[in-house]
Amino acid sequence: RKRAATAGSAMISLIVLTLITLFVFLFPIWWKWPYTLRDKTARSQPPSWEHPMGTDDLGKDGLGRVMRGTQRSLEIAFIAAFLVTTIGVTIGAIAGYFRGWLDAVLMRFTDLILTIPLLIIVAVVSVGYPKAPWWIIPIILGLFAWTTIARIVRAEFLSLREKEFVEAARAVGARDRRIIFKHILPNLAGPIIVAATLTIAGTIITETALSFLGLGVRAPDVSLGFLIQDGLSAFKTRPWLFWFPSAAIVIICLCVNFIGDGLRDAFDPKQNRVKA
Repeated sequence: RKRAATAGSAMISLIVLTLITLFVFLFPIWWKWPYTLRDKTARSQPPSWEHPMGTDDLGKDGLGRVMRGTQRSLEIAFIAAFLVTTIGVTIGAIAGYFRGWLDAVLMRFTDLILTIPLLIIVAVVSVGYPKAPWWIIPIILGLFAWTTIARIVRAEFLSLREKEFVEAARAVGARDRRIIFKHILPNLAGPIIVAATLTIAGTIITETALSFLGLGVRAPDVSLGFLIQDGLSAFKTRPWLFWFPSAAIVIICLCVNFIGDGLRDAFDPKQNRVKA
């Protein structure tokens, strides 16, 4: 029953996330109020038929800005999650499988990355390169946020490399690459998927925090974090500017986490064993 409920929640979340993604990337093509266009006759207006998510003090349409912000936040999250997962799995797998001096070097390098404050790196880039494109943010996050998944993968590899099925593969002459990709990594699908999905949700939250500090996406472009920071100053007078992007972040993060739980149950071999 628990697995069925998880699968159901994951499927619903996948549908919701897909619809949100399609909506924010396709609907702006037809929407008559782009995120940069001002309606000078409707400044600081609450939600209405003309502007379903209201307008700001300059007359910019809230729906147009939320759609654009969601686009940018999703792009940042998926790029960062891809980099984090790729780097973390690669380093963790090499360190855990080969052990020895290679494991020691890679883990000391991981410890070094852990000591570097991400906020300082972003601040240096933001101040030094104020016109840096938006994709610099997910690259920085990807290059400095892979340490957790690397440690998870390394710990699992240290355990699985001693199992009987790995010894059997070595006995029949399987190469290290085949053992890693064909025998060990499939058994880590669950932890990797969960870590990757948590990275997507965590990246959105991190980008929100950076934008709140003025270190994230900058005008004229927008992200959900940028919109929350921008709407916070008008929370009492124009609360719709804060609540709509906040709701978008909550919904997206919940969907991603539910999808991760469902995929873990579906792909983790340990979850698929039938009890005698």
